[in-house]
Amino acid sequence: MESIKQQLNAAVSQAMAAISGLSDCNANVVTASKPEFGDYQANGVMAIAKQLRTNPREIAQKVVDHLEALALAPIDKLEVAGPGFINIHLSDSYLLSEANSALQKPDLFIGKSDSPQKIAVDYSSPNLAKEMHVGHLRGTIIGDCLVRVLEKMGHEVVRQNHVGDWGTQFGMLITHLRELEGDQNEQGTQLADLEVFYRDAKERFDNDADFATQSRLAVVKLQSGDPEYVAAWEQFIDESLKHCEAVYEKLAVTLSRDDLDAESRYNDDLPIIISDLESKELLTESDGARCVFLEQFKGKDDELLPLIVQKSDGGYLYSTTDLAAVRLRMRDQIHRSLYVVHARQSLHFQQVFAVAREAGFADDSLSLEHIAYGTIMGSDGRPFKTRSGDSVKLEDLLDEAVKRAHDLVSEKNPELTPEEKTRVAQSVGIGAVKYADLSKNRTSDYVFDWNTMLSFEGNTAPYMLYAYARIRSILRKATAVNTTMIAAVAETEERVLLVKNLQLPEVVAAIAKDCYPNQLCNYLYELAGVFMRFYEVCPILKAEDTSTVQSRLALAQLTAQTLQQGLDLLGIETLEKM
Repeated sequence: MESIKQQLNAAVSQAMAAISGLSDCNANVVTASKPEFGDYQANGVMAIAKQLRTNPREIAQKVVDHLEALALAPIDKLEVAGPGFINIHLSDSYLLSEANSALQKPDLFIGKSDSPQKIAVDYSSPNLAKEMHVGHLRGTIIGDCLVRVLEKMGHEVVRQNHVGDWGTQFGMLITHLRELEGDQNEQGTQLADLEVFYRDAKERFDNDADFATQSRLAVVKLQSGDPEYVAAWEQFIDESLKHCEAVYEKLAVTLSRDDLDAESRYNDDLPIIISDLESKELLTESDGARCVFLEQFKGKDDELLPLIVQKSDGGYLYSTTDLAAVRLRMRDQIHRSLYVVHARQSLHFQQVFAVAREAGFADDSLSLEHIAYGTIMGSDGRPFKTRSGDSVKLEDLLDEAVKRAHDLVSEKNPELTPEEKTRVAQSVGIGAVKYADLSKNRTSDYVFDWNTMLSFEGNTAPYMLYAYARIRSILRKATAVNTTMIAAVAETEERVLLVKNLQLPEVVAAIAKDCYPNQLCNYLYELAGVFMRFYEVCPILKAEDTSTVQSRLALAQLTAQTLQQGLDLLGIETLEKM
């Protein structure tokens, strides 16, 4: 099902093709920047006028004449503006029809894709040797937003939580764990804080030669399938995952154990990857390591940059596992594979994708996309840490957010019951952390600031949640009034709000394509602002007649639905009152 923008773009593009005789025409329809420019604007005429070496305004007028002859239902008026823009004014009857359809069937408001795909989204990827820290926040919630959006549009989404569960570090951890085997209570106490457990094991590995030797032997026993070592490994993995699941539950993230894509899954395939690269004459030995050098990757002095796929000691790397994963996704007939991973891994993924294609592990039927994101910074302009310089545990940060939100809610609305305060604090606190992140362009770094994210002013979760709760409060006061039909948009503010509501599907479609959740946050913030202006100018409950009351209440109901759907796609729970 196409959004309004997509319908208009198709109609104007076809008209441009008919007028110009060119087959490849794109109307480039965008949302109008001001109401006086119409509801939408087609900016593509200049491009074809340049190809035809003719006056763009003349071409634009011919396109307008062609469209007017078709008398398309959505369009009320067309006009040529500037050097060749086409301003598109939609008919009120069409807008009311679309809005009432969305109001009565909210589940169908965001249409399904006409070409549904099978899409793998690789996100979160915690280190199972440690507890999740603040550095895992962005990848986890950006990825979760994207899978919600893609599923909403009818795509088949394969969640992939790619975790490291194999290698030397696990031999080290298992050896440390087995030494506590005789004391179950001590094991439980130690594993309760994975960060400390890992640090203790690493210190022994670095400073105790005998312990390091035992750790390496443990890896051999683990990889050979020794039952005792496999059991210890499974115990450690289980305990690690419990820590992750506690964070996912607090964040309301949709990942589960069924979505694990562990490195051990690819263990048997790694030698085959090396063999295949060798058979295609892509491998070069460099300082004992086996590498792939491609011409498009050069460093200083035009020196070729390697993608190392096997270390000099025979061990494998993330690159080898990633190549195996690409090949598996190709076999599983995935159409798009999205990797929601920090921007510092950009070169790594560029090389992996290029090598995968060069080696024939992936063809053009599989789109490989690195969804890069920046760093969460502290007020000092450095990556966000504790005062002692340690990584901030994600669970601790979320608990702190809920505590601060509870204090804020208790101050602003002391009349809430203790149970209500707890629920509101949970939604506001977690929502504030998620929204503060998702509202930023994912490729940029941003400064973590409690005061900003918990503010009830500006583009924040508390403001958005309050805007929704305020509309719900208005609707509760009119329980006996019919709110299922928007009858008219007589005032400018009514019409602007109606049009803004109907833009949600096109915003969602843009996120599904380009993977920038901040577009949704910006849209919802604009929608809330448009509603506030409507509320100030157009009386709702005190309107001059019953039909106007009903119509404006229905418009308020549509706005509440739109806000709720948008916030749900961000993974944020709405509140009926605050």
